[in-house]
Amino acid sequence: MTIRTAAALRALHRPGDPLILPNAWDAGSARAVADAGFPAVATSSAAVAEALGHADGEATPVGEMFDAVARVVRTVAVPVTADLERGYGLRPAELVERLLATGAAGLNLEDSDPRTRELCDVDEQADLLAAVRAAAGEALVVNARVDVFLRAGGDPAGGFDEGVRRARRYLAAGADCVYPILLADPALVGRFVAEVGGPVNVMLRPDTPTVAELARLGVARISLGSGVYAAARARAGAMLTALAAGGDPFPGRPVPVSRAGAGRAGPGRHGAPR
Repeated sequence: MTIRTAAALRALHRPGDPLILPNAWDAGSARAVADAGFPAVATSSAAVAEALGHADGEATPVGEMFDAVARVVRTVAVPVTADLERGYGLRPAELVERLLATGAAGLNLEDSDPRTRELCDVDEQADLLAAVRAAAGEALVVNARVDVFLRAGGDPAGGFDEGVRRARRYLAAGADCVYPILLADPALVGRFVAEVGGPVNVMLRPDTPTVAELARLGVARISLGSGVYAAARARAGAMLTALAAGGDPFPGRPVPVSRAGAGRAGPGRHGAPR
């Protein structure tokens, strides 16, 4: 079953007709993604970590992260791919074994050292990916994150050649897709897709091209990272702020004429109208 699920997920990575993955952080958000009609669910390690009360960067205890992934898998009937940062220091065989036990069909692995935040040696990362592929066989879709553009210092073009070099190495090592996180310039995205010669994942952000534009550039996978989580938290924050101030947490709804003057006595305890 796992191999069939991974094959179904792999087949969704179509250059020019990309898989869109709004990342989830718990069972409820995963159900919302699936109910909206998306054919797969991805987790965001940053969003999962914050929802569990931890910092990003492998601060989440590994057991908690796998438990979170397992809850997502149990909740939805579509393939799930998990963001596992750089693997939490687990041996590749153990990493694969524990992920497969959750029922997930894919994973993200990044090429930054979580302790130093520096890029890992490309050969070391390629060896890690090759070992994961050897342990998983075809049972997992491996998305290899390329962190060069996180370190570009405002000059993504300056890191472009290194990003392409790393992406090619990771595909050769067994990755199914490569993920140049924060690469946003449309001209560079198009060049990256053309020069890498394999499926490319781009994170959708306000500064990136639209979904339609990314499809025209040949992107095979579009994810949102912690973007949906951030939007949900911002919306909840706005509602709570309005409520604490004695206002209406549901802006825009019509106010009945009989209530037009309500609340003029000022807010009571915790901002509630007296």
